[in-house]
Amino acid sequence: MPFSRNEPRADQDLIDMQAVEILGRLHDALAAGDFNRDMRHALLAGARFDGSQLSPAVFGSLLQAVMQPRERRQIGAHYTSERDILRVIRSLFLDGLRAEFQRVRKKQPALCAFHEKLGRLRFLDPACGCGDFLVVTYRELRRLEIDVLKAIHANGQRVPDITHLSVLGVDAMYGIEVEERPARIAEAALWLVDHEMNLELSEAFGQCCVRLPLTRSPTIVHGNALRLDWQEVLPAEQCHYVLGNPPFVGAKYQTAAQRADMAAVAGDVHGHGLLDYVAGWYLRAADYIQGTRVKVGFVSTSSITQGEQVGVLWNALYTRFGVKILFAHRTFAWESESRGKAHVHVVIIGFSTCDTNPKRIYEHDPDSGAVTETSVGNISPYLVAGPDRAITNRRQPLSAVPRIGIGNKPIDDGNYLFTPQEKEEFLRLEPAAAEFFRQWVGSDEFLNGIERWCLWLGDCSPHQLRRMPLALARVQAVRRFRASSRSAPTRKLAETPTRFHVENMPERRYLLIPKVSSERRQYIPLGFMEPHVLASDLCFILDDATLYHFGVLSSAIHMAWVRQVCGRLESRYRYSANLVYNNFPWPIQPSEKRRGEVEAAAQLVLDARSEFAEATLADLYDPLTTPRKLLRAHAKLDRAVDACYRSPRFASDRQRVEFLFTMFELREKGTGPFCAKHPPGRSGKRVLSPFRKT
Repeated sequence: MPFSRNEPRADQDLIDMQAVEILGRLHDALAAGDFNRDMRHALLAGARFDGSQLSPAVFGSLLQAVMQPRERRQIGAHYTSERDILRVIRSLFLDGLRAEFQRVRKKQPALCAFHEKLGRLRFLDPACGCGDFLVVTYRELRRLEIDVLKAIHANGQRVPDITHLSVLGVDAMYGIEVEERPARIAEAALWLVDHEMNLELSEAFGQCCVRLPLTRSPTIVHGNALRLDWQEVLPAEQCHYVLGNPPFVGAKYQTAAQRADMAAVAGDVHGHGLLDYVAGWYLRAADYIQGTRVKVGFVSTSSITQGEQVGVLWNALYTRFGVKILFAHRTFAWESESRGKAHVHVVIIGFSTCDTNPKRIYEHDPDSGAVTETSVGNISPYLVAGPDRAITNRRQPLSAVPRIGIGNKPIDDGNYLFTPQEKEEFLRLEPAAAEFFRQWVGSDEFLNGIERWCLWLGDCSPHQLRRMPLALARVQAVRRFRASSRSAPTRKLAETPTRFHVENMPERRYLLIPKVSSERRQYIPLGFMEPHVLASDLCFILDDATLYHFGVLSSAIHMAWVRQVCGRLESRYRYSANLVYNNFPWPIQPSEKRRGEVEAAAQLVLDARSEFAEATLADLYDPLTTPRKLLRAHAKLDRAVDACYRSPRFASDRQRVEFLFTMFELREKGTGPFCAKHPPGRSGKRVLSPFRKT
């Protein structure tokens, strides 16, 4: 007769005894709380709830729900859904173990050896929180073991005593957690899931399986994982897998203590101040697994595969520790079981110091949720097929294209900038200043059609300035502002108050690229500006650009590069001269025909925009409001630019990026064709400070 959780009574008493002992352990681990009447009523209501079908993995989400948002953000306490935990453990080891089980299930000696292997596995979560990863890992291993035991005892003979059939125990689970409460919850959650798995084993074999007393315990260490020696928690030679979800804390949001942690872990890594807090776990894990076959699988914010941070982190991981990325889940929206979930995009990366082939890349469709798996020879730190190398800042373009520079940087405390109404009022009182006003465009003004003006007095002669007292008062205010600065270069600029810190004023039509643009846009809107318009330092300028350059930079292949390489401001694209533009592999000497097709298609894009003169670029490139004619023009431009790279069409942006990385690597090694010289031409940029930004 199949085992039932309700009968016989003796078996149920044993199960109840195990539950009581687990609760007793939990009582000993946690301090008593002070209750009021409402809390007591809520507790009694909760006690009446049937939680038999709940996973202990929800404890982390429950704890997160009662934390203050600021506290949760400060320590990066975001608990992962079972969906995403399963993505980690399936890619890291579970799918492999399941496949191995299928290979040996009909070979009794090999099957028994496989069962013993399961009992030897050890797991470490160095940022375990409430133990969600360890709980799900243990549950899935026990379920695999039940299938193994069924196969071993498939002859139909009744097993006399199933209590000692299982070789798996919670003592295989190790964790490190910086907060006391979740560390103790992790221990209790593992005992509870052990109890649940004993019930499943009991039902599978029609007998009662109760492990009393609780002699096997998980090892959950309360401490700072970036300061502790992981070898003291679990020696690496005894460990098989490291996994988890290290804290989500960006470089700019770290506390003083967290910055000190990062300095202790990565202080000798050049540029470590750019690293997010999670990078500390990557460096510690890479050091921990040296000389072993341990595999690591972490959920991380996608920021560690984008922007300058990639070069800082991954080049250190490659050169110092010799890591190899074994599998990767490309960017997908993070999911939490809790309220107040973090709005972030994440990746899953598995790595080791031992190489394996083939390597696997998983692509997640944001609309359907479908997952596509691809086998590749090697995975780059951008999570596409490519070499073990991260792109770093380059001061000159890789290809023979116009040089890029930033716009103008006044450092004027707003004294030289005007709204239309402010300009009108100023000219009413100071009409002689009219010839010195220039239209002013930053990223926001360019994208949203905002009108602003700049009083440019750098070309104003002394006798003219003396005849404009209101303008002269603005100059005096700028001088006082600069002179009072704590920055020595800014104080130096007080000597020339009519001039800007950075001056970039092309004498002919130039191409403007906004530094920051919404990630929702399929393309970053670019545009040509006339020389009388001054661009701010929130934009980049190409003053030798043609329709061809506009077309390539406005194409799908360039946007694929941007999405992969650029940094992010929150989630928005943050275009970069030295990282994105200067490293971009342009088409190699396209034919006049191909170049002409790009120019013609680029003009169609500009023509389509001009038909909607009242719409801003933000309107035109909003995915919900983009006109069909503009979309068609961009599609034609994409095909024309793609054809400059190769004749076969690209099936996806990932194919485009992989092709570009191959081109980049060939050019870097000198084995691919180069364009020898940069075109002549002055940038139009005049810099008055040696500390200028480029």
